[in-house]
Amino acid sequence: MSLPPPIPLAATQAPEQVAFDRSELGQILTLYGRMVALGEWRDYGISHLREVAVFSIFRRTAENPIYRIEKRPKLRNKQGLYAVIGMDGQVLKRGHELRAVLHVLERKLIRAVD
Repeated sequence: MSLPPPIPLAATQAPEQVAFDRSELGQILTLYGRMVALGEWRDYGISHLREVAVFSIFRRTAENPIYRIEKRPKLRNKQGLYAVIGMDGQVLKRGHELRAVLHVLERKLIRAVD
């Protein structure tokens, strides 16, 4: 009696949650650190859910997030894997490259010099 070959688990099961990898977190936290140093941002939260990973940025701890950086793998081939969403739910920037998407937040770092 011959048994059929085993089916690899990775091919049959979808990941239970979406997460930011080390390089993505490095890019986000670099920007976050610069904005904290300027006094613009004060706190953050990270959520790893089934379909989306979210990095929420807060001006004050008890408030709603002023920005959300989202990673949605289902949109990889359509609108782009990453998005920056404002406080009102408006998508500020969406794209395939995290660095390009974060650029919309880096514009706040550029200030006029008197």
